[in-house]
Amino acid sequence: MDAAKTAGPSKVKVYLNKTILSPKAAPYIFVLPFLITFSVFFLYPFLSSIHLSTQRFEGFTISTFVGLDNYRQLLNPRFFEAIRVTMTYTFWTIAILVPVPLFLAVLINSKLSVGGGFFKSVFFIPQLTSIIVAGMFFRFAFSSTDTALLNTLVGFFGIDPVPWLRERVPAMITMVTLAVWRWFGVNLIYFLASMQGISQDLYEAASIDGAGAWKRFVHITLPGLKPTIVYVIAISVFGGFSMFAESFALFGAARTPGDIASTMVGYIFSQAFNEGRLGLAAAAGMSLLALVMVINIIILFLFGTFRKEDA
Repeated sequence: MDAAKTAGPSKVKVYLNKTILSPKAAPYIFVLPFLITFSVFFLYPFLSSIHLSTQRFEGFTISTFVGLDNYRQLLNPRFFEAIRVTMTYTFWTIAILVPVPLFLAVLINSKLSVGGGFFKSVFFIPQLTSIIVAGMFFRFAFSSTDTALLNTLVGFFGIDPVPWLRERVPAMITMVTLAVWRWFGVNLIYFLASMQGISQDLYEAASIDGAGAWKRFVHITLPGLKPTIVYVIAISVFGGFSMFAESFALFGAARTPGDIASTMVGYIFSQAFNEGRLGLAAAAGMSLLALVMVINIIILFLFGTFRKEDA
């Protein structure tokens, strides 16, 4: 009886070693959870979106194949305006959220700075705030009324009340300000963390050779931060083109008055859920994906990411 008990588990172990735990099968078993997750949450939605972009829906169930007709319908002024707003917003967020946090990170990381931990905490706090709560605060702070916070401040300088959320340029300034307030601390932490990986020996050797602070920054800090800078720009492009919650919280709708701040994602939301044009929304989504991919590939190419290092 004891022999039977030991024989059973040993046979199971031998069987597992020959099948699931074999050197050939084990790698596939370990990667299977990722493949399942990727297929369910990424691959299937991607293929489904391509399929939806070729359909015209009547309600949410009945659809008709229309080929590329949805993509042709995207050639309209409203969609182009959404692209313009999104690209303008993305440009200004990158122009501010890359060099300014980088400069401040250099100051905080220097030996002369005091209270670096305090400043890191202060700048990171906005990231912990709900975007809806932040959007509601900015909506009231940038209201067009005379008693709004921003209009009260500009009033001290003799400037008339500004219709922040009713005109194109002030609306863009409001959205960019909200993005800077929210993401400044995150980019600051990225740069500070990356600076910890730059050897201090390089700075000491450069100082001995007579290099000043500016030359050390240009020839040591910037090259050492290059991967982080590329990463921050890439995620900023993605964040800029996927911006929706901020605009929705500010204006209370996906489509803003006169489309002054309607983004591409807002256009997709409006087409899908306000106008019931799911096929057109899917086509806009695929166009957004293609545009982001092209822009990021151009950025990676300009930074030499695809260039082979010299042997």
